[in-house]
Amino acid sequence: MQPFALNYARPAAQLEVTAPYSYDSGLQLNVLADGRVAAHDLALLRELGTTTSTAGSKTHFDD
Repeated sequence: MQPFALNYARPAAQLEVTAPYSYDSGLQLNVLADGRVAAHDLALLRELGTTTSTAGSKTHFDD
C-alpha cells in the first residue's frame, strides 16, 4: 500500500544560483575568490542576507 501523500509529492524546485563564495575546509568558513572571509564582506551580506555553509546542513550559518 502506498501512502496517500506520495500520490501528490513533488521534488523541491532546484534554483540555478551560483554563490560568489566557496567553502574552505581548512578555515571552516566560506571564502570569496580572493581569499577573504565571505562573512566580512558587508556588501555581500546586504545582498544575500547570509552566507550559508555548503558543508553539511544547509541550516548552519557560519557568519
